[in-house]
Amino acid sequence: MAPIALYPDALLAQILAASAYPTQIVEAERFLQQNPNLKDKELGDAVNQQDWDPSVKALTQFPSVLANLDKDLSWTSELGDANYNQQADVMAAVQVMRRKAEDAGHLQTTPQQTVANQGTNVVIQPANPEVVYVPEYNPDLIYGYPVGLWPGFYPWWGVGGPYLSFGVGFGIGPFFGFGWGWHGWGLDWYHRGLLYGGGPYGFRSRSFYDRNAYFHGNYRGYAPYGRGDRAARGFAAPGRAGGYRAPAGRSGAFGGVSRGGEARGYSSRGRASFGGGGHVGGGGHGGGGRH
Repeated sequence: MAPIALYPDALLAQILAASAYPTQIVEAERFLQQNPNLKDKELGDAVNQQDWDPSVKALTQFPSVLANLDKDLSWTSELGDANYNQQADVMAAVQVMRRKAEDAGHLQTTPQQTVANQGTNVVIQPANPEVVYVPEYNPDLIYGYPVGLWPGFYPWWGVGGPYLSFGVGFGIGPFFGFGWGWHGWGLDWYHRGLLYGGGPYGFRSRSFYDRNAYFHGNYRGYAPYGRGDRAARGFAAPGRAGGYRAPAGRSGAFGGVSRGGEARGYSSRGRASFGGGGHVGGGGHGGGGRH
């Protein structure tokens, strides 16, 4: 959780949900690469026609975030697996790391975002409700103690100190009319769950088993959502007997892939930072920072 624990709550919710759909993340990133001229409402209309999960559609508002999830597909897949099976633990880990960053003096309210303590929970929100800044930081330094890289992780940050930095904000106004837009997402810190559309988010991914339910004999399965997320290597379809997981050490749907660009043989993306992006302009395509 270290690379994303300090992101605004709604963006974190989108990432956690979308990480269960790694093949859709690949498709969405490729879609943005192939349609660089789509912006604002036109982009929203085009994305709305795709059969991706709402969380993946939501991340097209933040192209640099989507690009970095695509770069680290193995980690993204592990994140999806962990959140699918241990969501309360994942959210608890986020709170632990936010408090560590606060205690170290590296997480506080800025002109770009507000940081508030609500009971034992640290809540992060945009300072301007129509502009979202994605923080860039070095997770090995910002928490006050060294956090090693996930095996095979490709670092996307370009900062060296233990502080947050911000690029140009992403204007989210053009996406307000879509249910999957920014205001559809949130985190319920007290019940440790993702929120979408005013209620709990329901996973429809076919990439991961509900291991807890499976091993306790009450596996519930999930109804298909359109084509769903294509069955991933090492996982049987939900509800199917014999749901054995190959004990290969790396447990995600893309366990053998460390960088999406290398795995698929295209590398035209460049190195977008989370502080900005390769799509310049307003309405979610704004972005500064390094490439």
